[in-house]
Amino acid sequence: MDKIIDYLKECAEKLGINYFILLAVAKVEANTKGFIADGKPTILFERHIFYKQLKKQGFNVDQLTNQYPTLINKTPGGYLGGQRENYRLQMAKQINESCAIESASFGLFQIMGFHWQALGYSSPQQFELAMSKSEIEQTEAFIRFISLPGNIKMIAALKQEDFATFARLYNGPAYKKNRYDEKIEEAYDAIKNAH
Repeated sequence: MDKIIDYLKECAEKLGINYFILLAVAKVEANTKGFIADGKPTILFERHIFYKQLKKQGFNVDQLTNQYPTLINKTPGGYLGGQRENYRLQMAKQINESCAIESASFGLFQIMGFHWQALGYSSPQQFELAMSKSEIEQTEAFIRFISLPGNIKMIAALKQEDFATFARLYNGPAYKKNRYDEKIEEAYDAIKNAH
């Protein structure tokens, strides 16, 4: 854990962000753990994203939704948590490996697999492999993500401790429903007060 803490501090310093804020984001996104007990990365499999990714590839998604509603669906949900999310990913890979990887969020910062190309990985598989190596690799993907030209407003929001703007940009328009901004601020205050 010391290595990842040192790396987070180094990244925060380079970006001009308070280190505790990066810790708070990790706490909210993955409960501060990049890996689950069996050594697999912490993931969340998004069935509605799988639906979209398969549709782009020309699959008959409505037929597949009828067959596998917990894996492929227009609506988010069906989450099982922990190891069972990795099981859902493995099941989805049997339908289409690349689309399945693109439909899961990985690691400490829950970066979606469909960002693999923008983040400089050669394939969804290479992205998954990197996310399976270490929390440092997971943090590197997060830093790449918030440093993308279209995402630099995220860095500005983190610098200003503007959690609502960051949550909206990072988690999408439904952030309020899930209280992401409040959860990050609460985690940040708790971490700050503990130090």
